[in-house]
Amino acid sequence: MSEVRGLTKREDVKKEDTWATEDLYESDKAWEEDYAKLEEYLKRAASFKGKISKSGKDLLAYYLMDEDVDVFYDRLSGYAHRKADEDTANSFYQDYAAKVSNAYVKYDAATAYVTPEILSISEEDMERFYKETPELLEFKTAIEDIRRKKEHILSAEMEALLADAQDMANQPDHIFGMMDYADMKFPDATDGEGKAYPVTHGSFIPALTKKDRVLRKSAFEQVYHTYKQYANTHAAILSAQVKSLQFFAKARKYENTLAAALDETNVPVSVYHNLIDAVHANMDKMYKYVALRKKLMKLDELHFYDVYAPITEASSKEIPYEEAVKNVLEAVKPLGEEYGKVLKGGFENRWVDKYENKGKRSGAYSSGAIVHPFVLMNYADDLDSEFTLAHEMGHAMHSYLSNKTQRRTYAHYKIFVAEIASTCNEALLMQYLLKQTTDKKERAILINHFLEQFKGTVYRQTMFAEFELKMNQLAEQGVTLTAEVLNKEYEDLNRLYFGDGIVVDDEIRYEWCRIPHFYYNYYVFQYATGFSAAIALSQKILKEGQPAVEKYLQFLSAGCSKDPISILKDAGVDMTTAEPINQALALFGELIDEMEELTKD
Repeated sequence: MSEVRGLTKREDVKKEDTWATEDLYESDKAWEEDYAKLEEYLKRAASFKGKISKSGKDLLAYYLMDEDVDVFYDRLSGYAHRKADEDTANSFYQDYAAKVSNAYVKYDAATAYVTPEILSISEEDMERFYKETPELLEFKTAIEDIRRKKEHILSAEMEALLADAQDMANQPDHIFGMMDYADMKFPDATDGEGKAYPVTHGSFIPALTKKDRVLRKSAFEQVYHTYKQYANTHAAILSAQVKSLQFFAKARKYENTLAAALDETNVPVSVYHNLIDAVHANMDKMYKYVALRKKLMKLDELHFYDVYAPITEASSKEIPYEEAVKNVLEAVKPLGEEYGKVLKGGFENRWVDKYENKGKRSGAYSSGAIVHPFVLMNYADDLDSEFTLAHEMGHAMHSYLSNKTQRRTYAHYKIFVAEIASTCNEALLMQYLLKQTTDKKERAILINHFLEQFKGTVYRQTMFAEFELKMNQLAEQGVTLTAEVLNKEYEDLNRLYFGDGIVVDDEIRYEWCRIPHFYYNYYVFQYATGFSAAIALSQKILKEGQPAVEKYLQFLSAGCSKDPISILKDAGVDMTTAEPINQALALFGELIDEMEELTKD
């Protein structure tokens, strides 16, 4: 069925299966009329230069203008990108998307004066602004979020120099991308029947999920033997990335690169260290999972090319979109009638673009427009699609409630909390589905799905985070990041995270070469913290009921009205402690125990 859908032309897709872009603009003509107004907004933005540090009235006027621009751009960008993603081969809408992306760059340039001017305001003058213009107090959180970094902001001349250096600083990531995706080619793997299997970046992980162990081993070796040939070059690129981070951290007077990165979202460095320490304290559960995987796969030796292979039979159950919608709505009932009503309305009022069509962007996402969220799916009538739908609608509800509750300045939630609502929805769906069945096979399939998320999101991403931290720490100590150094650190971490139950293949020491996240500046730890917070919140919702629900809904409605750590504390989760990670991994341990019981001979 999904193959037929993939061949369907966009113009032939049923309207009820598409998202309602007409809620943004009723026609292309209407969009173009608005786009023509863009220069007016850019002039308005530039007109405040030199004024916002003079009076509270002017600073307030700037923020009100900025909100107007954000609302305007939200619709303009939303329409262009949604239409472009409907058919990536449609050059007409690709041009729309390029135009609005360029418009954003122009607006960013037109408002480059804002941060230096706000920082130039003395404490005395800032207090006077608040007293003389009380309405400005509504923007105090946003203003103080800029001013808290004052000691790390340099002179206008130095800031301009750092801005000019940013393109150069982005080159390691760019070079990695060109080498890894454009230049590197892998030899074909060989399957159990001796047939060639083309190995690409896109086909590699799918090859590791196949039942054919000969294929898995062959693909694993072909990929990492290739990376081994270029390990010195990859080490040089990664070393350049770390040196770039060190340069900017030192220039901005941060203690180290970790402090510089986390200060961007106002997250204490203790959160990063707590995550690593808490996962270390729960390694016994990962080792138990590894042993269970080895047992269920009936292997004398477990290798790294075995860790993605299925340990249960694949679900043969077909889950139509309508059934998935029903299950998601039932699963979120603990969140209350109003939440369910809004979510049901989203399904009925075409928030979701449901199925694959020819040229449509792959994957899934949620985009939180002011009118309502827009969710892209390529629904394939299976369990993964059902969970993806729950995930993306979690994002959608987070955006909807933040947009509805907060003024525009605070409607955008920070990346640190971005994956929590989506994962919480998945956790609620998992618990609901488990309650609906006593069939051992079906329960094992569901639990395995959840176990894989824990393994991949909490343990693996934390291992990545620890490797990234070690790279930076070694560089700070003056150690040259050669391939030999990086290989050893990465191999040691794999031994730590997987334990003695797996054979540490020589090839795994080169895996760091292919991980793009190491160029994202301490980004990956947020996958693990977000997942842990979501599990903790879902458990509170199911165990504590209404009090926990009310706090969770406040979290969904908070946007960025406070720093992310405070918003989560208000919801009942303190990410400055190890408790949320411990709670999440306790559930991981319980699921492993149940899996063992379900799969006993």
